[in-house]
Amino acid sequence: MKRLLLFSLCALLLGTFSANAQFPGFAPQTPSDPPKEDFVPSELNQPGQEYPMVNSQGYARFRINAPKATSVVVSLGLGGRGGTVLQQDADGYWVGTTAGPLDEGFHYYHLTIDGGVFNDPGTHNYFGSCRWESGIEIPAHDRAFYEDRDVPHGTVQEVRFWSKSQDKLLRAFVYVPPTYDAGKKAFPVLYLQHGWGENEYAWFNQGKANLIMDNLIAEGKIEPFLVVTTYGMINDVPMGHMNEYTAEDFETVLCDELVPYIDSHYNTRTDKFGRAMAGLSMGGYETSIITLRRPEVFGYYGLLSGGTYTPKDIKDPGQVKGIFIGCGSKENADAVNKSAADLRDAGINAQSYISEGTAHEFLTWRRILREMAPTLFK
Repeated sequence: MKRLLLFSLCALLLGTFSANAQFPGFAPQTPSDPPKEDFVPSELNQPGQEYPMVNSQGYARFRINAPKATSVVVSLGLGGRGGTVLQQDADGYWVGTTAGPLDEGFHYYHLTIDGGVFNDPGTHNYFGSCRWESGIEIPAHDRAFYEDRDVPHGTVQEVRFWSKSQDKLLRAFVYVPPTYDAGKKAFPVLYLQHGWGENEYAWFNQGKANLIMDNLIAEGKIEPFLVVTTYGMINDVPMGHMNEYTAEDFETVLCDELVPYIDSHYNTRTDKFGRAMAGLSMGGYETSIITLRRPEVFGYYGLLSGGTYTPKDIKDPGQVKGIFIGCGSKENADAVNKSAADLRDAGINAQSYISEGTAHEFLTWRRILREMAPTLFK
């Protein structure tokens, strides 16, 4: 079973790479007409910083102060392959514009200056690729669903819980909706996992999950529920050894330590159909194997660019009330749609969603969360 699930995830990721020859997360940069000169500072910039900039077409422009450098390259995407070579101007600044428009949404990037890897001081940092990376946002045409609007807002609370299995204090973040009242209604809980190279910060920073939830609640599209994120221990596995990863240690932390902690400190539903588990990329792989090994804990499953389920995986259709599978259109969309269709044919409530025009990136996962959330806890 473990090998089958891992193969499914690898196949999905391979579909991503074949759909985007340069690197998932941004559009292939091919020569095109000169970009429009309507550049404005990226919304993720540090206060008062003009660069990096983006324009209405999705191009990005960078300007770096490194007067003694001999080479400056901007590498975009998770892992930071490829790059935009900057040129030094008369004032000593290194300036350059991407050769083509980037995909809409969030992108990691870093600088390579004379062989050394650095972050851009003009923008904020986001944990990805197992390090703090720079971030840039290309405004999406449908960005209203994750924007900070004038609606009631929940809180994101940091909690510390003792892990007996790890013999140390661990951290989680809990989204508490604005309608939460500890003395009244018991709330369902979604346990939402990050991908490889990321950590428990990702969904509430890069992913804007709290804003997505706020807006869905304000629009009356979902019944409020808690969202919990914690470190999935994926980054502890050396590259090249992913086929050895069993998620057993994380399963213990999640199911036997974190879930009881959340249930004892928040007013939650404690039945399995009051809990969901979902994850993006490698967090989806963790979701798939843990939900199948521990069907008594979670009643809803979600895979976001994180593999698929088959009818044979679900031993008892009554063990799960809903499965949601999604990915970007530049990933392996056919496999995702087929998986959901096969599950439905087997009598299992399953849905799929394909994010148009995106790859293995956070706009894909923001959109899937938006579509998945209304299907939970019905």
